[in-house]
Amino acid sequence: MFHLNTELLIDYWRELAGAWAMPLRAEVDPAGFAHLAPRVFIAQRTPGDVIFRLAGEEIVGLHGAPLRGVSLLARWRREHRAYLLRALDAALKSATPVVIGAGIEDAPSEARLEVLFAPLRSASGAADRFLGLYQTSPASGQLACPAGLLSILAIDGATTSPQAAGPRLASVDGRRIA
Repeated sequence: MFHLNTELLIDYWRELAGAWAMPLRAEVDPAGFAHLAPRVFIAQRTPGDVIFRLAGEEIVGLHGAPLRGVSLLARWRREHRAYLLRALDAALKSATPVVIGAGIEDAPSEARLEVLFAPLRSASGAADRFLGLYQTSPASGQLACPAGLLSILAIDGATTSPQAAGPRLASVDGRRIA
């Protein structure tokens, strides 16, 4: 099960998508998730990277610096970046949100994040953006800022249909990440 806030943003994404595989970036309206806005980001897939376009103040505070135009991948441990990029590319290709269970370097072991990446289309129709959310686990408490690099603990795909089965553990290139 995902955190309630993660589920709320996935539901918002599903409503925007409607009959389309995924919504347009221009359709995203922060008024639809105002209480989550401090934890929300928009990112763009570029050749070899994913770049923050917008980031809420809690995310900026967690990373300790403005993030517009900054590599999202650089906020993750080097050895996890290729896995993350493949998972994000699979999310774009399948038009399915993905939730990354993340640990935080130099934080207590119970400190965890759920990081949602819900794919979006740009104005040209290309699947190259994400509506995202950083959600701390209840056990995380107040995190030290700036936090260390993030590490992948699990990769979960969210189903695109509310009637479909619940979350499922995903693999990257046939290799289970846990």
